[in-house]
Amino acid sequence: MSSDTSAPLAEALAAGTVVLDGGLSNQLEAAGHDLSDELWSARLLAERPEALTEAHLAYLDAGADVVITASYQATFEGFARRGTGRAEAAALIASSVELARKAVARARAEGARRPLWVAASAGPYGAMLADGSEYRGRYGLTVAELERFHRPRLEVLAAARPDVLALETVPDTDEAAALLRAVRGLGVPAWLSYTIDGSRTRAGQPLEEAFAPAADAPEVIAVGVNCCAPQDADAAVATAARVTGKPVVVYPNSGESWDADARAWNGRPTFTTEQVARWRASGARLIGGCCRVGPDVIARIARALTGEQGRG
Repeated sequence: MSSDTSAPLAEALAAGTVVLDGGLSNQLEAAGHDLSDELWSARLLAERPEALTEAHLAYLDAGADVVITASYQATFEGFARRGTGRAEAAALIASSVELARKAVARARAEGARRPLWVAASAGPYGAMLADGSEYRGRYGLTVAELERFHRPRLEVLAAARPDVLALETVPDTDEAAALLRAVRGLGVPAWLSYTIDGSRTRAGQPLEEAFAPAADAPEVIAVGVNCCAPQDADAAVATAARVTGKPVVVYPNSGESWDADARAWNGRPTFTTEQVARWRASGARLIGGCCRVGPDVIARIARALTGEQGRG
């Protein structure tokens, strides 16, 4: 199932630290692509698929070991609003894995020798709504209803044979419970990653409570946080490691703040390689970046984690 002859990702995490990629959307925007759409980067699955492969390759060239697919907002419901039928939507969702695999193949052709993996992104229900509710949670749906939403897309992604499913930017414990139920029996490992505010989920639950169910989920090979302030990740990494006993995944934002009214980022980045060293010491084994973290930062993370100036 792996993208090359490398060991399964779970084995790599048990043996050491693995570098994740950065924000796909900011790399696409830097290349001149307009993402002002409810489907966000998933729109390019239909319109500019080659752009996604190029963006993945930029992170692999920077030293990332894992690239996350452009399926965060790729849902049957989201595509349906644009008039895309279910069969075509399924094909587009599955293509996100193939486009990432093409980037891995190109990196191999360019001389990359280290193990490389593809993570299929499954964003929260709020990402489909495209109204910012993934940063609030509490949608008014039951766990069973959320499971019914997530399972069909996860089945399509799992059938495309990624190395791991990235259950990411989860805002509350109800959605985490639904996702943990939805991945059962798919035959693909997963990581579970919350978006947080301070020491709580975006919906306000303590992280000790939020992380606990992942400890007993055999499908989950890593648990942690993403799309949060870098400073909030410090305590969260330690908590995830202590509560679950599993490798921790952490990929925060740059530290800049988003002004929803002006639709612009403000402030200065606060993400540093010193934080990366602390996270690793606290149990993080899968480390990268999310919004506004580009290939330059991933390259610094890779050097900090490997002690090398380049990665083969």
